[in-house]
Amino acid sequence: MYTTFILDVFGREIVGWQVTNHMRESLARDALTMALAAKHRAGEDISGLVHHSDRGVQFRSVRYGQTLAESDVIASVGSRGDSYDNAMAEALNSVYKAELIDRKKWSGLIEVMAETSKWVAWYNQQRLHSALDYRTPNEVHSEWTNQASTKPAAA
Repeated sequence: MYTTFILDVFGREIVGWQVTNHMRESLARDALTMALAAKHRAGEDISGLVHHSDRGVQFRSVRYGQTLAESDVIASVGSRGDSYDNAMAEALNSVYKAELIDRKKWSGLIEVMAETSKWVAWYNQQRLHSALDYRTPNEVHSEWTNQASTKPAAA
């Protein structure tokens, strides 16, 4: 099974994810579509946002690039053979495996999808992060959103 996450690095919030039994382009694009829809529903302007990924072929496909371009999101890919360039994604994948995947034997794709959905909700709503001063991703996002909405408009 394969899992892809879209992580908002500002607040360490998982905004999109997908689990499938293949590593085709649609795996990554479905996670991206979920993330873009979440940002649009929240009323967030994502034009000019930078989307960074590794050099996996699914992230460099024409359809994936079109999905980014249609939302005015700028694509960025890491350097070849350098996992440090994508350290946050690598760390998230390690945490996901340690906290969920490696803890039990799974019966199949449906079970992994259901438990991943629960884990993502827990990760965003309850998991404290030292890099966020021991706050949750949702707390950081809410604080930023509230702060941005209370700033006076420029004259």
